[in-house]
Amino acid sequence: MEALPITLLLFSLITHVSATTILLLNRCAHPVWPGIQPSAGKQILARGGFKLPPNKAYSLQLPPGWSGRIWGRHSCSFDSTGRGRCATGDCGGSLYCNGLGGTPPATLAEITLGQEQDFYDVSLVDGYNLAMSITPYKGTGGKCSAAGCVSDLNAMCPAGLQVRSRDNRVMACKSACSAFNSPRYCCTGSFGSPQACRPTAYSRIFKAACPRAYSFAYDDPTSISTCTRGNYLVSFCPHRR
Repeated sequence: MEALPITLLLFSLITHVSATTILLLNRCAHPVWPGIQPSAGKQILARGGFKLPPNKAYSLQLPPGWSGRIWGRHSCSFDSTGRGRCATGDCGGSLYCNGLGGTPPATLAEITLGQEQDFYDVSLVDGYNLAMSITPYKGTGGKCSAAGCVSDLNAMCPAGLQVRSRDNRVMACKSACSAFNSPRYCCTGSFGSPQACRPTAYSRIFKAACPRAYSFAYDDPTSISTCTRGNYLVSFCPHRR
């Protein structure tokens, strides 16, 4: 499906009732190349990736029971065969991720459709590259609250987590797990439980900036949201209007 004007697709999102619709909206001043990775055994949608110009939207129909993650790639360049690379969130050097995940750091929107409730969140566990939010519409149960990270974490990223571009701009912020590969930060080994893995100085920075996003692996109570029979809007750079 071609990227279409925002107003037309927002109307479709609000009025559509027969199946779960997810609308990807690019509010950034630059193009974003969304990546879509299904969970194991779930259907690959839109070949796993495409280009989304500024102020355009793309609508997807989610099969019943679908689960997976969506992220934004940026500063991408691909040839006519779909081969190339992205500065952040790259998925094996291909325009079409086809089931592959993005290379961290990347902000993730995650969703699982259930028979009774849908579960969704925005996660910084794999780091941050773009501001993202996920907002339900027309839900009939659950809190149906917005989740996301709308702050520019690149502007406040600690020096040890920064990923810089060739012109020395901070273009992404690693997770402490990725930067230091320590069980304490990765919630592995003796730290592999909610009781043992607690917030760190780094995850607290993420949480203070983005209180409605996962800041570390066991950040469930304030990060995961639920809704019943909703449609969903995933926005890149949601702070821009």
